[in-house]
Amino acid sequence: MYKVLIAYALQAEKVLLKKDGYTFVYCRTGVGKVNAAIAVQQAIYHHQPDIVLNIGTSGSVHQAIGSIHCCHTFVDRDMEKLVEFGLTCREEFKEELNHHVFFKSRTFSSICNSGDTFLTTMDGTGDIFDMEAFAIARVCKALGLPFAAVKYVTDIIGENSVKHWEEKLEEAQEGLQKYCDKYF
Repeated sequence: MYKVLIAYALQAEKVLLKKDGYTFVYCRTGVGKVNAAIAVQQAIYHHQPDIVLNIGTSGSVHQAIGSIHCCHTFVDRDMEKLVEFGLTCREEFKEELNHHVFFKSRTFSSICNSGDTFLTTMDGTGDIFDMEAFAIARVCKALGLPFAAVKYVTDIIGENSVKHWEEKLEEAQEGLQKYCDKYF
């Protein structure tokens, strides 16, 4: 039986999964990269999962509100500007996801860009933008665990993002639950 750690930032983003042959454990990370890294690392040590899945919300510039994106590549927008100094700002899990039975039913193709600020203008590369996924990816890569994220777009960056995100949280949780019920 596989054990899956589900990481989510806020209670309003929690999605419950059920699948034969799997045990699901949950980790509420709080908002931001530091909180996410600490919470997920502690949860990994405590629960010893086989894989980690981050479920939550994101903003975007080009993706539609209400769209759901499965991510295999994660960028740290805060460190992206310093890549010429040799800092790691990108983690990819494409190979790990292709070989794990839990992820076989999904195509993971999106890039998630994480940073410690709620974006109001475009900053960095990626399909969607959040505040936690890169940190979780970094912990998983360091510990040799497969990792992916499923994100619901709640807002268009630069168009009253914070207000729209707050208004869309309930809708996002419902959309993510339906999506996960269908694909996981």
